[in-house]
Amino acid sequence: MEVVMVPYLLALLFLPLSLMFILRKRDSSSKTLPPGTSGWPLLGENMEFAVLGPQKFIKDRMEKYSAEVFQTSIMGEKMAFFCGAQGNKFLFSSENKLLTSWWPQSMKKALLFPEFVESSLKEVSALKRSFLHDILKPEALKQYIPLMDAMAREHLDQNWDSNRVVKVFPLSKKYTFDLACRLFMSLVDPEEIKRLADPFTLVTNGMFSMPIDLPGTAYNRAIKGGEMVRDELMRIITQRRKELTENQETSGRDLLSKMLLVTDEDGQFMSEMEISNNIIGMLVASFETTSSAVTSVLKYLAELPHVYDEVYREQVAIAKSKGAEDLLTWEDIEKMKYSWNAARESLRLTPPAQGSFRETVTDFTYAGFTIPKGWKTFWSVHSTHKNPKYFSDPEKFDPSRFEGSGPAPFTFVPFGGGPRMCPGKEYARLEVLVFMHNVVKRFKLEKDIPDEKIVFHASPVPVYGLPVRLLPHGN
Repeated sequence: MEVVMVPYLLALLFLPLSLMFILRKRDSSSKTLPPGTSGWPLLGENMEFAVLGPQKFIKDRMEKYSAEVFQTSIMGEKMAFFCGAQGNKFLFSSENKLLTSWWPQSMKKALLFPEFVESSLKEVSALKRSFLHDILKPEALKQYIPLMDAMAREHLDQNWDSNRVVKVFPLSKKYTFDLACRLFMSLVDPEEIKRLADPFTLVTNGMFSMPIDLPGTAYNRAIKGGEMVRDELMRIITQRRKELTENQETSGRDLLSKMLLVTDEDGQFMSEMEISNNIIGMLVASFETTSSAVTSVLKYLAELPHVYDEVYREQVAIAKSKGAEDLLTWEDIEKMKYSWNAARESLRLTPPAQGSFRETVTDFTYAGFTIPKGWKTFWSVHSTHKNPKYFSDPEKFDPSRFEGSGPAPFTFVPFGGGPRMCPGKEYARLEVLVFMHNVVKRFKLEKDIPDEKIVFHASPVPVYGLPVRLLPHGN
């Protein structure tokens, strides 16, 4: 019986796949689709993307298929990868016209409220979007700089000063997450922060994995972690709403209170689920991408003494212009011009975010190819950041690229562009510069593993966490 059933079951399995392939071929026969391949049935090119890494995957296909747009299949979706400055410009300017938001299933199920996310992502009101941008503008963030500085000093006192060698990546994750919890929700209790941080680790480790919900998989752990994060956030949000109502507060002391108090044109408040999803988005950026950015900057400072010396000279001059106990101000940040150029060059060479997905809402033509309705699109930093067409000697670390008018438009895109440019761009700039200031004031850095490799998870991550030797000045 088993011998007869096996081929029968295999036939049942592959028949729908065959019909789907035939129908797809028939449907696309009259259209000139972008060149490329869909890879293996069901698997697509997920394995190639994981093994090669996003940079080499995109570079190889740009050379083999098209430097403008190519097709592939990632995470079970037909996808068009747009390349180069023109591809970036086209996608950034087509938001809400040809494209709408789309998140991979693994991210939606692990991170957000599944029953709410579709309408939330596709129909975000202008008020809510502008509200997030407003509270993350430089004018609004200036007030946070002294607290960022104080927390950076405290973090180094507790976790760096007593050690000869530290692992930069896990410590930068701790600092950026602690800071986000403090600024966004006024959380200071280490145990309360830990109840969010531990499950967040599960989420970020599995949110870009294959969506196979079986015990022991990264995706399964991410879903469980996401449930714990959402439960804890809902507890915090509910408690804060109660406090605001009882105290009749009308001005918010942090991001969470401001979200709870804002209303739309009809006087409606944001729901707890909306607030939770927005807070989660901010925490993901703080937990993964910002900590990755901090880690990369310190990696290059440890590798390149001439760059470190320029950053050190600039930061010491700022420190000497202040009292020893005086905290950093907006005016101090504005003086960190070379340091920010060095940080931007780090973002070019090791961008913490890889790009962004969208979904097409209608057929359209780009570069002579038809992109069908329902396809997913992706723009990536990796089609321009190390492209010699846009950056000469692209592997060289050269902060002078950002002097004057800087790189050509749509070539340096670590924060995206267009109406959905990352609203946390300025927050990330302040956080990186404040941390750089405090580290270089205290230490010179030497990599403990000179040839440590970088691997890609949600962001580029040093395999061993970037252990560095700390050399206090004057020793």
